[in-house]
Amino acid sequence: MTHVTIIGGGPGGYEAALVASRLGADVTLVERDGVGGSTVLTDCVPSKTLIATSDLLTDVSGAAELGIEAPTAVRADLAAVDKRVLALAQAQSDDIAERLAASGVKVLAGTATLESAQLVVVGDARIETDAILLATGAHPRVSDDAQPDGERILTWEQVYALEELPEHMIVVGSGVTGAEFASAYNGLGATVTLVSSRDRVLPGEDADAATVIEDVFTRRGMTVMGNSRMASVERIDDGVRVTLTDGRIVDGSHCLLALGSIPNTEGLGLDTIGVELDDGGFIKVDRVSRTNVRGVYAAGDCTGVLMLASVAAQQGRIAMSHLLGDAVHPLDLGKVSSNVFTSPEIATVGLSQKQVDESDASIVSATLPLASNARAKMQGVHDGFVKIFARRGMGIVVGGVVVGPKASELIHVISLAVSASLTVDQVADAFTIYPSLSGSVAEAARRLHDTP
Repeated sequence: MTHVTIIGGGPGGYEAALVASRLGADVTLVERDGVGGSTVLTDCVPSKTLIATSDLLTDVSGAAELGIEAPTAVRADLAAVDKRVLALAQAQSDDIAERLAASGVKVLAGTATLESAQLVVVGDARIETDAILLATGAHPRVSDDAQPDGERILTWEQVYALEELPEHMIVVGSGVTGAEFASAYNGLGATVTLVSSRDRVLPGEDADAATVIEDVFTRRGMTVMGNSRMASVERIDDGVRVTLTDGRIVDGSHCLLALGSIPNTEGLGLDTIGVELDDGGFIKVDRVSRTNVRGVYAAGDCTGVLMLASVAAQQGRIAMSHLLGDAVHPLDLGKVSSNVFTSPEIATVGLSQKQVDESDASIVSATLPLASNARAKMQGVHDGFVKIFARRGMGIVVGGVVVGPKASELIHVISLAVSASLTVDQVADAFTIYPSLSGSVAEAARRLHDTP
């Protein structure tokens, strides 16, 4: 029997453990913070639970348009919200732990160090192993000039200790994490200032989609400071002061730092066994999750390959399938779907607008505003669109963007089309419900029929 040792219990680790066990391996999973890792305990699951409450309040705020009168203002009890957030995260962790136990996976609490590619040390335990999967994740990046204190200056892992809604939350960083939390706290009723070093929010996303989000942010009262770079963050009296590099000062009650992530690769002993890292400290892997050291694989945020829970899980599954001789489909980043959980959401799959613009391939696109959709009108939805990319002449769907409520659900049909190389006609010919938001996906595909 092959003995596999997995270091890290997040999606990349626990999904790999389940696959390895199912394929007959003896599996030991080492996790220092809790099963599920930061994704479940401090990052993805908690943040999306917080956002769910914010989305509900955002929907209620637009109820008057639908003819609903609220006798009193609806507000969130942040202490109760955060208590629920942490309880759900722990419940998810417990569920995963039960699945691992039922699958015969041995879970060992502690911090692992590699002495060789066949020997892992955890405290006093020395684990001889045939193969290793590194799934150690990443942690929030901070600055020497902006040190979190867990009270007023916070990372995204620390916000769930708040018992009262911040009077004025300053979010530094307008990438996915910054935009999501800015949207969430704005929806919860806080005054929000978003400090962006770029000329627009979400610089890595579809430009049309990012424009919609920034317009919505501004319309809902958020202050978006573009081309503004943080120099420092400090405590002042009962608040915080953010100083920008051009000398401007922004005072608020709290500051959330969303400055990116640093891989958890230090102290593992990777240099001892010769595992190669890139300039950012991320572990280099190929499309089947192999490192340069025989028998050592890596998955998830520690690899820097599209830092998404779904990608981490897939990398872990692929690694174990490759190791244990099962059928393997190497990771195809051209078929990955992702979502930004702002309000409205942004979901994407396949080729992006930027890739299309820079490509020599002949790609056509169609964009359909959701405001023209009957169901959207009924629900009071004004912002958002569906965009589909297809190969000219062939009509094969190669990518898409959805901006709107529950875009994370609507993108799935486009994701299926990209994954299966369906044509726009096949997408358009599939029946959709009338009225439904998904009808706009079919209509956008229909508009690409026989595009010259």
